[in-house]
Amino acid sequence: MKTNLAVYIRALIVIVALTMPHAAEAQSNATPNQKNTHHHYVLYDLGTFGGAASYANEGSADGFYSNPLGSKQGIFTGWSETTTPDPNGPLFCFNPSCQASHAFQWQNGVEQDLGVLPGGLSSATNWVSGNGLIVGTSQNGEFDPFPAVISGHQIPGWPENRAVLWQNGNLIDLGTLPEGGNESGAVAVNNAGQVTGWAINTVRDRMSMSVASFVYYFYEGPFAYQMRTFVWQNGVMEDIGTLGGPDALPMGMNELGQVIGISYTNSTANSYNGCNPGVPPITPTQDPFIWEKGIGMTDLGSLGGTCGYAMGINNKGQVAGFSNLAGDQFGQAFLWDRANGMVNLGSLGGGQAAAYAINDAGEVVGGSVPGDGATWPHAFLWKGSLQDLGVLAGDNCSWSYWVNASGQIVGNGGTDCEGRGFLWENSGPMVDLNSLVISTGGFSVTDAGYINDQGEIIGQGTPSGCSDQGSCGHVYVMIPCDARHPGISGCDYSPVEISEESEAKSAQGTRAPGATASERKLTPAETTARFRKLMMSRYSRSRAMPN
Repeated sequence: MKTNLAVYIRALIVIVALTMPHAAEAQSNATPNQKNTHHHYVLYDLGTFGGAASYANEGSADGFYSNPLGSKQGIFTGWSETTTPDPNGPLFCFNPSCQASHAFQWQNGVEQDLGVLPGGLSSATNWVSGNGLIVGTSQNGEFDPFPAVISGHQIPGWPENRAVLWQNGNLIDLGTLPEGGNESGAVAVNNAGQVTGWAINTVRDRMSMSVASFVYYFYEGPFAYQMRTFVWQNGVMEDIGTLGGPDALPMGMNELGQVIGISYTNSTANSYNGCNPGVPPITPTQDPFIWEKGIGMTDLGSLGGTCGYAMGINNKGQVAGFSNLAGDQFGQAFLWDRANGMVNLGSLGGGQAAAYAINDAGEVVGGSVPGDGATWPHAFLWKGSLQDLGVLAGDNCSWSYWVNASGQIVGNGGTDCEGRGFLWENSGPMVDLNSLVISTGGFSVTDAGYINDQGEIIGQGTPSGCSDQGSCGHVYVMIPCDARHPGISGCDYSPVEISEESEAKSAQGTRAPGATASERKLTPAETTARFRKLMMSRYSRSRAMPN
């Protein structure tokens, strides 16, 4: 596994959030032995700036966290590798390929290089608001005087990264905390221009969340200093505090300016790493939080364990996420609001579940291990109860990552949840997105991460000749051929009919088992470790970290 610090920095910048979608056309629900009707899609391969790969994150399409009546500009963002070698390699490369990368904006077939801060080499985007505000990170050409700490060794020469905002064609450096520090990254922005992100201060902290988040790559992270959550507006950056411990990391923001994230609740390390069992460093208890101006930071609590994540928030202030149960051997999805507190959404029977996104209707999606002897998770939808969305025919795994206002869901299927993006709509079953594309030109949709309220999908896939999404994958955009998108060149507006049998033999009631016949039965501890690894792999991969 290739390791580099600059790729990791975006893991701290780009945090899981949720969408605020725009309703799609209603279609009749499918019944057994009936053909299911979907729209064709036109796929646009966004390519690169000359390098091998391009990347996109959770908030890469406008409309997320926006008012349902907000922007419909069709803006998509990401970052692409250039032909310029990164001179900070191999340890400090911005991307695994060690090529400089530039942030981009794509709209109506036109791609624009968003550039970097003066003196900087690389930049990346993380979120675009409904009215076209874009945030992310950019190098500034300076080197952090505080050395990175790797495996106990101090290593100087780390290029500084700064939180940035692209507004009306201008690139704005949001700076760092007033009390000091040299690193920051912007996570999300709303239509009001409020930005949330993280920043590193100058207080030494060996249990820093930057260290804890880095355990898959180094045993001590690059910034052994406190990590704090900020809110920025009109040129002012505010540290919004913690739940009592030294660190807090943001996960998203809604149109009300409410921020969700995770924070240590104290400064005392537990005897066991509840977030990453068996992996150092041992950290304090980590709870999810919600912050609101005038109220401050509220601890959402836990389901009994020492690790929790707030993963998505809607414009009603409802929060979905994941929390360990007592003993930290199992974790389950939760839904929180101020009236009811944290409610355990349960699991599909296998004891493990994690929520990833929530829409304004309070519908929650994620992944859970079924209780039929399966060892791989299945995608779920919760709206009053958990519904197993099954897996694509021939697959053993699925995970739903995004749900829009009309209940359209996208996620990943395939062997071990790798290799095929899916769409679930109209009461299902799920369909392989590749089967809906009019002409792929050899492009394969391997990852479907996000769908906005217009039904437009963004993710990563492999162009013809590429066999590894991580090294040569490209960002794609899929536009549906429907009444909301008239006159799209290359569109076929006739319905796509796919038989239920060929679409997914794993629909509710005919679900394929999660474990193959040749796979031995795992112990509960092994099933837990596999689930956590898959959960955190997606958590990191969506931030363009190396796999």
